[in-house]
Amino acid sequence: MLYVALVVPTAITWLYFVALADFSPASQQAAYSIGKAVQFLLPVAWVLLARERLGLGRPSLRGVPLGIVFGLSVLVATWVLYTFGLKPLGWFDAPAVEVRGKIRGMGLASLPVYVAMGVFYSLVHSLLEEYYWRWFVFGRLCTRMTLGAGIVVSSLGFAAHHVLVLATFFGWDSPGTYFFSLCVAIGGAFWAWLYRSSGSLLGPWLSHALVDAAIFVVGYDLAKELFV
Repeated sequence: MLYVALVVPTAITWLYFVALADFSPASQQAAYSIGKAVQFLLPVAWVLLARERLGLGRPSLRGVPLGIVFGLSVLVATWVLYTFGLKPLGWFDAPAVEVRGKIRGMGLASLPVYVAMGVFYSLVHSLLEEYYWRWFVFGRLCTRMTLGAGIVVSSLGFAAHHVLVLATFFGWDSPGTYFFSLCVAIGGAFWAWLYRSSGSLLGPWLSHALVDAAIFVVGYDLAKELFV
């Protein structure tokens, strides 16, 4: 089941983000909701079927300062690179069209709905991803392989479903798809290391939340004409 867990998020993303792209917003949202429920219940199924006691441990402040510094650094770097580098160079001209189309297609073309989705992703979804990728996938991998291998494998799994999303916006032949996918993998590796070194999901979660916030800020700038 562990290796299934590595590919399930990619399969779910392909379904609701790619295969159902031309379907109604209700269909995409239903596929998203059901798929995410399946994904985040997988660790629960593991505990029940394997009868393995897996403790989350107590939240610790140990990794919080470094996590926040990393998250804020990525947030600032993202905005600076986007505003003063990649956007003026035209890197986001074609992706902006795709982003607006995806926002419409998923029924998010309203500022309150978009903000609500951004808050949900930044605060709730990021926590669920940390629970899934760092605590469950990375934690279980480290019982079967070395720490370094566990970081690499879990981070590549974490980045895989982001590749589909980025390829939808940038195209499979765009350097942007692979550059930003690499950035995701690096972020996943850092959060895995931070989780292992601190023994708590609190630092990785807050760091992840800040990075997701940066993505939604960029998304807003690309699609702000929809919210007027």
